[in-house]
Amino acid sequence: MSGDVDTPGLDLKVLGAWLPSHVDGAGSDLSATLIAGGKSNLTYRISDGESTWILRRPPVGKLLATAHDMGREHRMMSALAPTSVPVPHMHAFCDDVDVLGAPFYVMSDVNGVPYRSQHELRALGEARTKAISERLVDTLVDLHHVDPAEVGLADAGRPEGFLGRQVERWRKQFAAAHTRDLPTMEALYAQLVERVPADGAPGIVHGDYRLDNVLVDPDDRPAAVIDWELATIGDSLTDLALMLVYGRFAAITEGAVSDVNQAPGYLTEDEVIARYAAASHRDLGDFGFYLALACFKLAGIVEGIYYRFGQGQTVGEGFADVGAGVFPLLDAGLAALKEN
Repeated sequence: MSGDVDTPGLDLKVLGAWLPSHVDGAGSDLSATLIAGGKSNLTYRISDGESTWILRRPPVGKLLATAHDMGREHRMMSALAPTSVPVPHMHAFCDDVDVLGAPFYVMSDVNGVPYRSQHELRALGEARTKAISERLVDTLVDLHHVDPAEVGLADAGRPEGFLGRQVERWRKQFAAAHTRDLPTMEALYAQLVERVPADGAPGIVHGDYRLDNVLVDPDDRPAAVIDWELATIGDSLTDLALMLVYGRFAAITEGAVSDVNQAPGYLTEDEVIARYAAASHRDLGDFGFYLALACFKLAGIVEGIYYRFGQGQTVGEGFADVGAGVFPLLDAGLAALKEN
C-alpha cells in the first residue's frame, strides 16, 4: 500500500478505518502531511479535521531485518512516559503489516521546534540560546539517571561488552564501504580496541541525541525527545560524546548535520561537560575514549554516504565533497584519545 505521491506508505482510507478503533475520539476522514522522509523513518502529521497526531513508519521498500524498528521506538517512549524525560504520548502501535505494509505507531503532536541551525538560534538571542543548551544537557542527565530495569527496559539491549561491540561494529561499516585506504582509520581503530573501558552501570542510550532531535516549546524548554530508532541499553556516555562530536564536526565542515553549537550563547564544549558532570553520577574519567569512539562512528557514517554516492545510490547536491569530511573526523578521534 504505497499511498499517494505526497504521502508515500500511507493509505489514508485504510488508516481511516483502523484509527477510530485504536485512538480514542479519532475520526475516519483523514488528511496527512509528510514531515520527514527519505531513508530514515517516515513521519507524518495526520488529522481528522478536529485533532492531529504524528504517525511514524519505516521507509517504503526493502528493509534490513533489524533496521527501522517501530516497536523499539514505541517501547522506549512508552517506558519513559512516567519519568522526568519528556516524550510524546503514545496512542497506539500496530504490527499488522496488512494495514500500511509495515509496523507503525501513532503519538501525540507535540508543540515544539527542532532547532537545527545556528541561524535559528541567533534569531532568539544569546540568553535564550544559552537556556536552551543548558536544558538540553539537563534532559540528557535526566535520561541517563533512569534505571532501565525500573521502567521495564532491562532486556532492551545488551550492556555487557557494549563499547567493544561498538568499536567492532563501526570497523565493519568501514569495511562494507571500502573504496580507499584509510591509514588513520586503522590507527584509530587499533587504539580504540586497546583502550575499551570496563563496563559501567547500564543506562538508556538514545543513540542520536542532539538539539534537532528534541522539540523545544515556546518557553524554550524541552517538550519531547524524539527519534528513538537507534535507542538501546548500554553505556550512556556515548550520547554525550556524540552530541559534542556533532559540534566539533560543525566547526570544521560546511553543511554538517547540525551547527547549533556555533550560535552565540550556546554552551561551550567545556561548559557542556562541566554541567553534565556536576549533575550526573557517570564517571567521566576516560571521556577521551568516548569522544574518539564518537569520531570513529561519525566518520563511518560519512564514509558510508561517500560510498553510496560513488555507487550512484545517493543523488543530490553536496554529496560530491562529503568524503573529505572523514579525514578531520579521524584526526579528531586520535587527538581525543590524548585528552584524558
